[in-house]
Amino acid sequence: MTPTPQIRQPCPPGACICERERLLDTPGADLRILLLTRHEEKRLLDRLESIESLADLERMQRRMYEQLGIRLSIAPSHNEVRSMRGIAIHIDEQPGLCRKTRQSIPAAIRRGLEKRPEIAYRLLDAHDLLRDA
Repeated sequence: MTPTPQIRQPCPPGACICERERLLDTPGADLRILLLTRHEEKRLLDRLESIESLADLERMQRRMYEQLGIRLSIAPSHNEVRSMRGIAIHIDEQPGLCRKTRQSIPAAIRRGLEKRPEIAYRLLDAHDLLRDA
């Protein structure tokens, strides 16, 4: 008998708009996001804060999609980039993804970029912002 995976506990009523119950009630819905328990979320945030390179960050983006269905895009914002706040981090809308998690993931990535600014420079370079004209 295979054990059923543990799923995320519901948020307190009125505290979140994650639509967890609607997701559970939808036949054939992608429930991968519910595998992100609070413990696993903490591990994910710690891992995002300790990224080592742009390739590592891109690998984390792929794994987040493959394992949880989270679509994450990271790119320089349309305005001038003066700090890590100038890097746009967007998470697509997804039923079951907690509001606090939607805020925590970009914050963890920014903390990781602040620890390793060379990753931000590689990101800017990958978008042709630091190349010579």
